[in-house]
This record gives sequence, structure tokens and C-alpha cells, in this order.
Amino acid sequence: MKATETKLKGVFILEPQVFGDARGWFMESWSKRKMEEAGINVDFVQDNQSFSAQKGTLRGLHYQLNPKCQAKLLRCTRGKIFDVAVDIRKGSPQYGQWVGVELSADNKKQLFIPRGFAHGFITLTDDVEVQYKADNYYAPECDGNIRWDDADIGVEWPIEPVILSDKDKNAPTLKERAANHLNFVYEG
Repeated sequence: MKATETKLKGVFILEPQVFGDARGWFMESWSKRKMEEAGINVDFVQDNQSFSAQKGTLRGLHYQLNPKCQAKLLRCTRGKIFDVAVDIRKGSPQYGQWVGVELSADNKKQLFIPRGFAHGFITLTDDVEVQYKADNYYAPECDGNIRWDDADIGVEWPIEPVILSDKDKNAPTLKERAANHLNFVYEG
């Protein structure tokens, strides 16, 4: 596995080693040992999967507050997405900055997003499946979101969204959330 840290400290693009022959291919999609060798020490407790039927479906920017915050390891197993992480830790030198990467069934890349980051993606094809591991269980009382088109963050989505949930359409900005809601603190 090749682990490349992005411009956001702690966010990694992971590229598993793929072994192919005339029958097809094989890869380890996750290895605790290889993650630890890359400096990523996480105990995942839950696997999630989403399906989006239409190109232009945007999900995000989502997070879970402390004490139920989550680190995630994402991959796209059908179709193609543009996946985004945003640093929302108070005091972070990267606060409000984002990074995006294309994940697809073809490139088999994965994105590791640590705790204290918001996450979202947009589908670049029809019929997209995304699978991800989380290191904490879903807790609806800690669920939160930030506006996908927050001008202060400035995510450069590669296409305009066609489908948004009501929750994401009406999400507050990062400034609005930070004023009285976010409880992530940068610890260096």
C-alpha cells in the first residue's frame, strides 16, 4: 500500500497494491498492519455503504461531534466520485482548508480522513457505490453538516450538483457552525 499525505496533515490518499492476471485482480482493501506502518492508528468499528443513482448527487459536508466524532476510510467500488475533506478543528493552521481527490472503481484509491474533518463527495457518474469504515458508531445526536458551497471554504466541485438532500441544501456555513456548535480542537 502506498500512503501519500495530502496538503492537509493527517489526510492520506491510499493506493493498495493490485495484483492482476487473466482472471481479474486481487487487492487488500484494508490492512491494520499496513495502516500502522503508514502512521495511521485507527480501530474501525463500523462499515457503511451508500448508493447514488444519478451523476451530480452531492452528499456533504458531514461530520460527527465529540465525543462521537469519526475517522473514515473511504473508497468508491462502483463508478467515480470527487471526495472532499475539510479541516474544522479550532486552532488548526489548516482550519477551513479542503482537499479533494477522485476515487473510482478503476483507480482503487482510498481517502483516509481523521477526526475533526468534515467530509463530502459528489458523484461523477451514474450508479455509484461508496464504502467506508468508521472508527466510531453513528450517533444522530452528534450529527452535523456544513454548507457544500460555503464561500469561505471554497471547495472547487468539478461539476454542479443536481441532487442534494434537504439537510444539505439548508446547512449552515462553517462560520455559523463554529460560533456555537463545533467542538473539535486542534492538538498539534
